[in-house]
Amino acid sequence: MSNIFNLSDSAATLVIVAHPDLENSRINKRLAAELERRGNVTVHRLYETYPNEIFDVAREQALLTAHDRVVLQFPFFWYSSPSLLKKWMDVVFEFGWAHGKDGDKLKGKELLIAISTGGAQSMYQAGGFHNYSFSELLRPFQQSANLTGMIYRPPFVVSGIREVSDEQLEKYAADYAVYVEGRPAVSGTKG
Repeated sequence: MSNIFNLSDSAATLVIVAHPDLENSRINKRLAAELERRGNVTVHRLYETYPNEIFDVAREQALLTAHDRVVLQFPFFWYSSPSLLKKWMDVVFEFGWAHGKDGDKLKGKELLIAISTGGAQSMYQAGGFHNYSFSELLRPFQQSANLTGMIYRPPFVVSGIREVSDEQLEKYAADYAVYVEGRPAVSGTKG
């Protein structure tokens, strides 16, 4: 699927899909495809756009500036995002642009996190296998929103991905599109 976008699009929502092997991902591939099918958001595939990991910072900042809501969609690896998304944030959310003196370009925009995990939701809680809730583990993203003046929204989580049936996946995809459009999701868990 093409990763072409037009900065004059009236789409208010930008979805940054950061999966290192999206074509072989059952969950993230389906979620992104649902958004592309609906066509009312800009879907931006980082690994497809930057296979050499060299970012066009001006292009990325223009893309962020053109949208009011930013969704970071990724598989939750080792309690964080895939490395390219972290590097993208390090480079694109520059001091003086996204934070610091005169760094207000993201201020007032919404930040949403959409993750998939292999472990079941029950594993992500006090006393569970991972000891912490999704909201606790996603705090670095929440703090990034705070630093940049963005409005952090509760995450959309698809957990236990190995057990998700085709029927459940279709429900998650529909709920994800509703979540991205700014309405409360039904199936996706809240962090």
